[in-house]
Amino acid sequence: MKNSPVGIKRLEGIHYYVRDLERSRQFYVGKLDFAETWRSSPELERDGRQRSAAFTAGNCQVVCSAPLGTGGRAHRFLSKHPDGVGTLTFEVEDVARTFALVDERGGTPIDDIKTFQDDGGTLRQFSITTPFGDCTFRFRQRDGYVGAWPGAVKVAPASGQGTNKFGFEEMDHITANFQTMKPMLLWMEHVLGFEQFWEVSFHTSDAAKAVHGAETERTSGSGLKSIVMWDKASRVRFANNEPARPFFRNSQINVFNEELRGDGIQHVALTVRDILTAVRELRANGVAFMPTPGSYYNELPERIIKSGIGKIDEDVETLRELQVLIDGDHERAYMLQIFLKESAGLYGDATAGPFFYEIIQRKGDDKFGAGNFRALFESIEREQLAKGIV
Repeated sequence: MKNSPVGIKRLEGIHYYVRDLERSRQFYVGKLDFAETWRSSPELERDGRQRSAAFTAGNCQVVCSAPLGTGGRAHRFLSKHPDGVGTLTFEVEDVARTFALVDERGGTPIDDIKTFQDDGGTLRQFSITTPFGDCTFRFRQRDGYVGAWPGAVKVAPASGQGTNKFGFEEMDHITANFQTMKPMLLWMEHVLGFEQFWEVSFHTSDAAKAVHGAETERTSGSGLKSIVMWDKASRVRFANNEPARPFFRNSQINVFNEELRGDGIQHVALTVRDILTAVRELRANGVAFMPTPGSYYNELPERIIKSGIGKIDEDVETLRELQVLIDGDHERAYMLQIFLKESAGLYGDATAGPFFYEIIQRKGDDKFGAGNFRALFESIEREQLAKGIV
């Protein structure tokens, strides 16, 4: 018998712990054209020992907090990890019902339900621990409450800033990496009432065997298993990855976990209205993306036909120029996506961590790009094989 969902309405936002709040402000406001909408009050900074700011574009909200001395949540997180996502916040229909369900199913509340008031109304919330490393989940019921969080002060965006000129809309999904993800999948199913939505697994060594024969001796490669869980009512989705053998330690998933020093949130996908325009303008604004090998686009026309998509609206050469990926599995239904460089690469600072953002435009396809996973990994692998790197 399936457990009922806990009443999630939406993913309200992420809470990102950073060492340099001003650097984050310059990235979100200066590079992504998010509006800075809320800041922590002096009283909250004194009591919580951290300084916070909320950045918003469309329905995407990122709260960044940096430590002020020792003892606060940001300091505790950053004493163990590089910068990273430490809390996911969900709006729920009935926080008392959510608390009761989570508690009776073996979830671990950090606190009892707390109630706050502002000029708009009431906020009731509580938090739980999770199998997502040191990332907690917070559940909130808003009855007219308008603040980003208790103790937040409204900020008026500077003139000409925060207009969301790149067209960000929603947080499409959260992706997390685990050394072993089965405990988390069971937790999401039995505690939160999530269901499995999609899955894929592959290894780049398969490509070498296809080209060079089944007996090909490999010394490296990268593979994964990915399972997506979702809350069907709210459509909140989590893509979850674990490394695959052989060469477990070489897997990009394992490398991420070693850099984060534990399981945790790898990336957040943000939807946009028009990805080609957004990527072109973001590049012009100094945003750096992960590169895509040219071989990916050499084979793209054939992949579009074989996938069942048949025809796309975009020109392949434009996709090549902008290095945007495309995937789908039925006629005229597909998705376009691209990945920003991880934070450590964006800032040239290892302590900024391996977290990154995905930008995605969905055109009738609701899945997660199995073809892109495989095609991109195998394209990289083929280029490495041709150069004798692996």
